[in-house]
Formats: sequence, C-alpha cells, structure tokens
Amino acid sequence: MAPSILLSFIIGYFLILVVISFLTSRKSSDNDTFFVANRNSKWYLVAFGMIGTALSGVTFISVPGKVGAPSGDQFAYFQFVLGNAAGFIVIATVLLPLYYRLKLTSIYSYIEGALGTWSYKTAAGIFLISRTIGSAFRLYLVVIVLQKFIFDSYHIPFAVTVMICLMLIWLYTYKGGLKTIIITDSLQTLFLVSSVFLSIYFICNSLHYNIFEAANAIKNSSYSKIFFLQDFVGSKFHLGKQFIGGLFITIAMVGLDQDLMQKNLSCKNIGEAQKNMFSFTGVFVLINIFFLSVGALLYIYAQRYGIVVTKTDYLYPTIALNYLGLVPAVVFMLGLTAATFATTDSALTALTTSFCVDFLNFNKSADVNSKNSVRARHYVHIAFSGLMFLTIIVFNAINNDAVVGAIFKVASYTYGPLLGLYAFGLLVKGRQVKDKLVPFICIISPAVCYFLNINSKTLLGGYVFDNELILINGLITFTGLWATSTKRTLILPN
Repeated sequence: MAPSILLSFIIGYFLILVVISFLTSRKSSDNDTFFVANRNSKWYLVAFGMIGTALSGVTFISVPGKVGAPSGDQFAYFQFVLGNAAGFIVIATVLLPLYYRLKLTSIYSYIEGALGTWSYKTAAGIFLISRTIGSAFRLYLVVIVLQKFIFDSYHIPFAVTVMICLMLIWLYTYKGGLKTIIITDSLQTLFLVSSVFLSIYFICNSLHYNIFEAANAIKNSSYSKIFFLQDFVGSKFHLGKQFIGGLFITIAMVGLDQDLMQKNLSCKNIGEAQKNMFSFTGVFVLINIFFLSVGALLYIYAQRYGIVVTKTDYLYPTIALNYLGLVPAVVFMLGLTAATFATTDSALTALTTSFCVDFLNFNKSADVNSKNSVRARHYVHIAFSGLMFLTIIVFNAINNDAVVGAIFKVASYTYGPLLGLYAFGLLVKGRQVKDKLVPFICIISPAVCYFLNINSKTLLGGYVFDNELILINGLITFTGLWATSTKRTLILPN
C-alpha cells in the first residue's frame, strides 16, 4: 500500500473538514457558538455525531483485536456494552433533566451550588486532567499507526506528525467550536460506520463468504461467546462485573464528563436532548456488534492465511493495509482517522469550555461574548493543544506500553470521585461537606482503588477487579464525604 495514496486521501479528508468549519463559523464565532452551538443543534445530528466521539481510534483497533486475544475475551465486551446502554438511559432520565433545569454550560457548575467552591474546582480539575491524559493516550496510539504506515516513509519525525495532527484539529475547531464539531463529527461518524460495514464486506469477499455464511462462520467459531457466568470471584469477564462496570463507567465517564454532555446541552430543549440519547444508545449497541463481528472475521482470515501479529491491536491495520487491497486500505485509514479525530476535536473543545467557565468564570461575566473573552478562549484553546502535544511526546519518550497503559488507567480512576461527588450532591440532603477537605478525599479514593486492584487476589480471597472498580471508587469518595460532613444548620428568618 503506497503511503502517498493514503496521505492524499487524508489530506483531502481534512480539507473537507476545514471547508465545513468555514461554512459553519462564518456568521458567528463567539463564545456561545463555541461552547453550546447557540443551543440550537439538531438532536439527530448530535446523536449520530456522538457515535464518532464515543468510539475512539482505540476502540476501532482494540475491540476487534481483543476478540481473539489469548486471555479469551471473545465477545465478552458486549456484556460491557449492555451496561453502557443502561448507563445512557440513566443519563437521559436523571442527569440531563438536572443540567437543563439549571441551564448549565459547564456541568461542573452544579457542584458549586450543591457542595461548595473547592468541590466545584476539584470536579472540574479532575475532568481537565483525566480528559487531557485520556485523549492524548488515544491520539498517541493512532498516531503510531499513521507514523508506521505513512510518515516513516517520508522520514518525518514522530513529534512533527503529532504537531501536524493537532494543528489540523485546531484549524477546523478554533472558531466554530461545538457548532462546527456537531457537523464534522456527523461526517466523521459516517466514515467510521461505513468503514466498519465495508471492512466486513471486503473480508467476507476475500473469504468467499456471503453475509449468511459469514454470520454462520462467526457463530460456529471459537470467538463468539458473549455471556460469561462462571467464576464471579476470579474471572474479570463475568457478566455481573462487566455489566455493572459498563453501567457506572458510562454514568461517570459520559454523564459526568463535559465532553459528551456538552453536545447534549447544545440541543434546543430537554426533550430533544433525551431523543438524542435514546437514539444514540440504540445505534451505539448495534455498531459495537459489528465491531466484534469484524474481529471474529479478522481472526478467521488470519487463521486461513497464516497471518501472525505480535499484538492484537496490530491485527486490523495489518490485514486492512497489507492484504485486502487499495480500497479496503483507504477505507480503514479513513475510518481510523475519523474515529480518532472525532474524539480529539471534541475533547479540545470541552477542555477549553471547562477551563473558561470553571476557572476563568466566563459564566459569571457580564458579556461572555466580548472581544476580550473570545481572545482569552483562543489562548486557552491553543494552550490545551500544546499541553496535549507535550503529553503525547512524554508517552512516546517513555516508550513502554505497560507504563503508558498504567498512566491511562490511573487517569480513568479519577472519574470515580466524580461519581461520588455527584451522588452525594443528588442523594444527601441536610448535610454540608467540609469543602476544603474534598480535594484530599478525591486523591485518596483512586489511590486506595489502585492499591486494591493490584492486591485484590491476596486481600479479597482471589477476587479479580475489572471495570466495576469504578463503583468502589465512587463509594469510597461518597463515604469520605459523609464521614467529614456535618449537619446543615437551618437558619430561620427573623
């Protein structure tokens, strides 16, 4: 596969995004446009575009790869997806009505009224740190693929590749922000979804399967087990762990995450936002079924043609770029690029919004759309692009997949305290937290969870944690808030 061909398609792809950015931001590029798209987004565009944001490049590569992993994953991931679906329903029926009732721009503003200023800044800070590390990690893994299959042949250094990617994202988002992203993410989701379906078609064609033969081959393969009901204590694949983990990770990492909630808050009203979430949930479940099916077909293909890869993440790109031909290679690269940049552009916009509202107090400004405020937003947007660049360079310098993965895992732990903060604010009435202690509680909780995760087999009789650890994380935070809180003093009017 000639790198020049792949590069030309990617350049053309970005030119389309830049043109969309120009068209969507030419009439308005103020802060209301950037933060909430003037609260005038079409719910169906938001729903479709959120697929691209929710399914990162890591998902695009890793979910199919895990199907045949030596650990025996098979279709176990679908149990987690079912938990995700339940979490999306909770978000639509509990959190979205709250956010709309309070007319929030940053969802962390809720914490200020419920718990206090230190709690509020802690919640926003958790998001900024976690989302920066998480988005940088996802972009890093995909830039490695771009570097290997395209930019190495032109002797372009890794750092330059990263800078090019971030500059392109900044270029089409810095003016229109969320208003642009609603449209570009819909386009990128179209590329993503098309690439999944076309990949299935091309693999089936190479295996000489029709769609019914392919479905039968997947069903009869050693990769298609979905529900794991044995050994709750020792197996990380057990249905209970996966479903509970999927449920609470979704509530924390979607419902309490400015990135994905910002799109929902751009809809005209709560009714349209809920329609968006319900329709998104159905499409999300369906598209993950196809991702898993791609994985099974890739392993069947690899077995037939004797293809061996050193890491499961390399299976999809290796077969797509080296074995299936020109069109499948282009389709894969466009799908991978779309999945990655739909996640990163959205994250940069959400990080900029959160910092401007939660730390620069744009929501308390007399004129949020003044020239000074817009100029400040531009500087913040550039700063977060630079921070993400530095984070990726650090990941690359570490050059150890286990260490980088551990950093990402630790960052994901920090969403547990958000779960505890919001649960306390929503469920506990009549008690006041010790506001200045909240940052320490939110540091201690993930540290305890990290210790538990490493030592659970010894401490808990062989128990192995998986995604359900986020629930324990939230409970520790909640318990810490309760233990340090006091009864509210009721002040009666004279």
